[in-house]
Amino acid sequence: MLVLLTPTPAPAATLAPERLIAGLAQPAPARTAFAEVRYVGVLARPLILHGALVWLGGAKLERDVAEPYRETTTIAGNQVRVVRPGQPPQTFDLGRAPELKGLLTGFRALLSGDAALLSTTFTISTSGDARAWTLELKPRDAALAQRLAGISVDGSGHRLRCLRMDQSNGDTSFTLLGALATTALPATPTPAELATLCAGGPAP
Repeated sequence: MLVLLTPTPAPAATLAPERLIAGLAQPAPARTAFAEVRYVGVLARPLILHGALVWLGGAKLERDVAEPYRETTTIAGNQVRVVRPGQPPQTFDLGRAPELKGLLTGFRALLSGDAALLSTTFTISTSGDARAWTLELKPRDAALAQRLAGISVDGSGHRLRCLRMDQSNGDTSFTLLGALATTALPATPTPAELATLCAGGPAP
């Protein structure tokens, strides 16, 4: 009797966080366009911002908002400086905004390809494959977890596509990066629509 053996498909390779994050490294300064959609409990509709993020190396990040208003936020070490046209600059310590500090650590670690730095602040898990992957970041520090529930990072290959930040009070923001930042969005995109877009699906 001739027995035909059907080969068993090989399981999908598990994405190693260290290797995935190392592949995201970019030389500073690294500039990328962004579109941020914020869902805030006190607002009837999401707030949509457009601008550019600039990682200047180390713990230095600049965030330039161009629409619907002008604002430049510069983070250097533990100091934050916010400049708006026609107003005096405002400065404050990053310790007053632990969720912002967590986002800075995450963004800095991703653009420098430093998984060790990322793991000092977050536990890291991965899903997907090289064509479409997700990093789930959960705060290790209890004080940070009181403000920040977690960050999800979607990407493809060596490119970041989106960052989703979920705050512990229920507010959520999606930051679309690079080419995705130019996607035409409806006036009131839903979180489900943006999650689909970040995962590589069609625009809403």
